[in-house]
Amino acid sequence: MSREEIILEIPHCPLHTALCLLLMRGLFITGTDTGVGKTYVAALIARELVGAGVSVGVYKPVASGCRLEDGEIVADDALALWEGAGFPGTLDKVCPQRFLAPLAPHLAAREEGKRVDSQLLREGLEAWRGECDVVLVEGAGGLMSPLSDDDYNADLALDLGFPLIVVAANRLGTINATLQTLVTAAAYGDGLPVAGVILNQVTPPGDDASMDSNLAELTERCGPPVIGAVEWRGGFDREVNWEGL
Repeated sequence: MSREEIILEIPHCPLHTALCLLLMRGLFITGTDTGVGKTYVAALIARELVGAGVSVGVYKPVASGCRLEDGEIVADDALALWEGAGFPGTLDKVCPQRFLAPLAPHLAAREEGKRVDSQLLREGLEAWRGECDVVLVEGAGGLMSPLSDDDYNADLALDLGFPLIVVAANRLGTINATLQTLVTAAAYGDGLPVAGVILNQVTPPGDDASMDSNLAELTERCGPPVIGAVEWRGGFDREVNWEGL
């Protein structure tokens, strides 16, 4: 009997979930803050993988700041990820927990008299097991942004075990924000593995002189590699072996 068959014989339980996740390949996309373009970058990664013939699953464990459309709560981030991956599965599979208020997810849930399901944050990923070659997980906010009453993004990243892609905005202050995120990753639990940093230009070129030097500064100062930069509404500035990460 193969390793996969042995694990699938184990009854459903948290340990079973953790073992099954070991069979999955994936990346966890986080950011140095909100509004740094995690979704845009994650969708770009999905498109590149699909273009290379890789089947991609996309998972947004929880989303807030959603909108109502025909009586349904729609998460635009989930839609963008779904489109980038070529519309695999269903939107409910991409993002099973969605809330309307533009607040941290646990607070947005309270506005609706609900709670974020901490167990579903983790078990929702199982819907992609056996359905894709690689799964991209996008967090909500930075590593220390709350997801539920009991979880930070870092807790979920720790439990899922996928290497982090840290998205940093190309603007003044990004060196401090990026290095703080990397310090947090190294210190959390036994340490969160970081595959690399991506510098993302979230606004058109303007008067921010730091935009010209941030890439070189981060490349010199970050321990994990800076694996790419993204121009305003553009693509990556270099080829990246995403599967290799």
